[in-house]
Formats: sequence, C-alpha cells, structure tokens
Amino acid sequence: MIKRAFDFICSSLGLLVASPLLLLAAAGIKLSSPGPVYFRQVRVGRDGRDFEILKFRTMRDEPGHRITVGRDPRITGVGHWLRLSKLDELPQLINVWKGEMSLVGPRPEDPHYVALYNDEQRRVLLARPGITDPASIKYRHESDLLAASEDPERTYIEEIMPDKLQLNLEYIEKMGFWYDIGIIFKTIGRLFTK
Repeated sequence: MIKRAFDFICSSLGLLVASPLLLLAAAGIKLSSPGPVYFRQVRVGRDGRDFEILKFRTMRDEPGHRITVGRDPRITGVGHWLRLSKLDELPQLINVWKGEMSLVGPRPEDPHYVALYNDEQRRVLLARPGITDPASIKYRHESDLLAASEDPERTYIEEIMPDKLQLNLEYIEKMGFWYDIGIIFKTIGRLFTK
C-alpha cells in the first residue's frame, strides 16, 4: 500500500517535472526518423499478466533480434543518445502511474524469455515489475556485453538472464521502502558514471 502510494506520487510528479524533456525527446524522435514516438512491447508483469511497456522509440522500424546488441545499425542518432542517457525509459513513468509497474522491482521480461523460466525463477512474477532493480544496476551496459559475444542470444539465456533472475529473487526477499530508496539512489548514481 505504501509502495503503491509512493509510486503514484513520484510518477505523477516525475511526469509533471519531466514534461519539457519528454516533449523535447518526442520532437527529436519525430524529426529524426519516420514512425511513432513510443515503442510499445508486450512484457510479463505481476502474477504473469501481460501489459504493454512504453519506451521512447530509439530504432528504425526494421526487422531484427529480440535483444539489441552493441551499436545496432537500426538505432537512430537521437535513439543512441536517448539510450546512453537512459531517457528512453522515461515513458515508463506512465506504466508506473497506471499501476502496471513500480519504480523499483524486477525488470519486466519479454514473454519469449519468461517461457524459459523454471519454477523458482517464476517467483519474480510475484512482485510488480519496476523501472530499476539490482540487476539493472549491475547490467547497465548489457548491450555492450552481448556485443562481445559470438552468440548474444545464447549468452543472454544461459548467463545473463539466470544471474539477473537470481538478483531479483534476492531483491524480493529484501524489498521494502528504504531498500527501494537505496536502489533508486544507486540507479541515479550510475547514470553519472561509466
């Protein structure tokens, strides 16, 4: 109850304060390439319910892989800057405001990958998914790690995803108001470090 109230207040204030930046990013996206401002994708949320996650569109509408690796040629110039600064994630404040996500919680995954979870890993679906979590902090440069792999999809499924799920299972055991506040500050700190 406290977590949801905190999420609602913070997402409302965040959307209000960030509105000039949201408008600027939207204009940059529209002027730099054809297509919608938002990228919408089905993700698996709390209790295994699907929802549409919102992000600023950072890529051209071309077929590709489920995961983005390194400097994918589909990424636009504006998109590269949005990804680097993590501003492409800002529209998820709308998901938080609607109650589909939380500020802090396990990152919501693509149904394709959730289908690979074992019973223990599926416990992450007990929590409302979030914009940030301990795994997001550790894997801030995940795209670069995958770019260094000969088989990015396999590396993600066999190495990165299990570690992220383990970190998120540990988060569920510890989660609470002050623990979440700590993760928010760590996330903000990581935005200003390499």
